[in-house]
Amino acid sequence: MTTGEELGREDFRRALRSQLVLDPATTAVVTVDCHRGHLDPGIATMPVPPQRARKVVDAAGRLVRGARARGVQVVHVVLQTRLLADGRVESMANPFWRAVEQTRQSLTPDGPSTVRGHNLEGSPQTQLVPELGPEPTDLLVTTKRRLSIFRDTDLELLLRGRGATSVVLCGINTNTCVLCAAFEAFNRDLRVVVAEDAVASMYGEDLHRFGLATVARCLGWVLPVDEILDVLGAARSASLAGPTG
Repeated sequence: MTTGEELGREDFRRALRSQLVLDPATTAVVTVDCHRGHLDPGIATMPVPPQRARKVVDAAGRLVRGARARGVQVVHVVLQTRLLADGRVESMANPFWRAVEQTRQSLTPDGPSTVRGHNLEGSPQTQLVPELGPEPTDLLVTTKRRLSIFRDTDLELLLRGRGATSVVLCGINTNTCVLCAAFEAFNRDLRVVVAEDAVASMYGEDLHRFGLATVARCLGWVLPVDEILDVLGAARSASLAGPTG
C-alpha cells in the first residue's frame, strides 16, 4: 500500500483531512472497472498483477459492504466494448489503442494484454468480480466505452437523482480511469475521495503512485478503506443521535 510519505505534502494532507465529512445520505461509492477483465487472473485481458488484484478485491469488498451497511449508495461502472456489424471492434477507433495493437505492444509492463480483445460485450471479462456484487440495492452502469465513467453514461444522472455531493472511488486503473473519474467529479464540484488500498494499476507501481499523489495534492482525499468507513460511520452516528440540548 502506498504510504502518506510517498504521496508527499503530509502537512497539507493532514490539514485537509480535518475538513473531511462524509454524509452517508449524500455519498456514493463508485467502483471503477472492478471487472474480471482486470481482476480475475484466470481470464483477464488487461490484468493487474495477481497479488495486487487480490488486495484490491479484498479492500473494495470491505468498502462496498461497509458502505451498504451505512446506507450509502453503491454504483458499479464497467467498461464494455462492442463488436460492430462489420467485424470491427469499436475500441480500435482510438488511434493510440490501435497503435498499441498494430505494434504488438502490451500496456501491462509485466505481462501480455490485448486492447482489441478486452471486455467484449457479453464476455465473462465484463462481469463484476463476485466479491463486490452487485447486490439488489446497487446500481450498475455498463455503457463506459473509454477512460471516462461520465462520458455518454447516465452516471451523473444517477448521482444527482440521489442527491450525491461526495463520491468515494475505487478500482482500476489508478492513473487512468480512476484519475479521470477524480478529475471529472472535481469538475462537477463533487467531493472526491479515493480509497488508496482499493485501487491499483496494470501500468506499474510508478504510475499507481503518480495517480494517488495527483489526487491527494490536487483533487481530493486519499484514505484507506477503514478510515473512509470510520468517517461515514461518524456522520451516521451523529445523524442518528439527533440534536442535543
